[in-house]
Amino acid sequence: MKPWLRTTGVALLSAGVLLGAAAATLDWGAQARSKRRIEVNLRPLPDAVGEPSPERGRYLFVTRGCAGCHGNQGGGRPVVDDGQGMRVVAPTIAPGPGSSVAGYAAADWDRVIRHGIKPDGTPVLIMPSEDTARLTDADLRSLVRHLGTLPPAARPVAAEVRLPFPVCIAYALGLMPDAAARIDHAAPAPAPVDDGVSIEHGRYVADLCRGCHGEHLSGGRVPSGPPDWPPAANLTPGPDGLLPRYASLDDFRRLMRQGRRPDGSAIGAAMPIGSLGALNDTDLAALHLYLRSLAPRASGGG
Repeated sequence: MKPWLRTTGVALLSAGVLLGAAAATLDWGAQARSKRRIEVNLRPLPDAVGEPSPERGRYLFVTRGCAGCHGNQGGGRPVVDDGQGMRVVAPTIAPGPGSSVAGYAAADWDRVIRHGIKPDGTPVLIMPSEDTARLTDADLRSLVRHLGTLPPAARPVAAEVRLPFPVCIAYALGLMPDAAARIDHAAPAPAPVDDGVSIEHGRYVADLCRGCHGEHLSGGRVPSGPPDWPPAANLTPGPDGLLPRYASLDDFRRLMRQGRRPDGSAIGAAMPIGSLGALNDTDLAALHLYLRSLAPRASGGG
């Protein structure tokens, strides 16, 4: 064998070994990250917030995206199956045998909904708990009460998360953080805000947008979204923000309920119109008022 062929072969073999080792290391890193234990100090939910409302809970179940993943009756279903290695199945969260939430205590519901952490202390990989992390105590109790009224699923569905290797790499490196990594676990529950078309109530409604559009709602890459998702829009006013195109409440309402821009074109499929479209008139008007009150920010600042 000629020396240059031998040298090239050794180099290619060495590169292959290094790439294999790197891949194994990243896969181990993703597995370790998904199994890390997260401690949070939970306080008992106070009874003083009033009797939980199943009707309010059902409204939150739909508008906060729970039904969009777990189904209208909480029976669970496949959410993503792109045929390229990514498959996500939302489990059954209705009561009954085989439910993923069988035996949940109040603290377990608080941990998973507001902190993105399973009862065993490991993170929930796909559930966008950053959108529900700021629920008031009363709303959390009402949401849980509604879940308890759902009929048992005929065929309970188990959770399944399969991620393609590029996504595992991003997760292992912290480029695609789970919800638990993005939530301030020490933050107190927000104080109740009266329903009404006010900036304060709009701020509370806007919490459901922050998981994709960022803490300051200025958009950019969706941290926990698939790599092929487009950047989230800038929801603040200003030259490159979304609000100048939706200055009227009617245009904003059409966007949220029909997924249509003022020119009639459809927005991207990443926008969860199924849940946002169920927001009532008060919440939509308050959200629009709050977004209009924000200081302009450059797009992509989170």
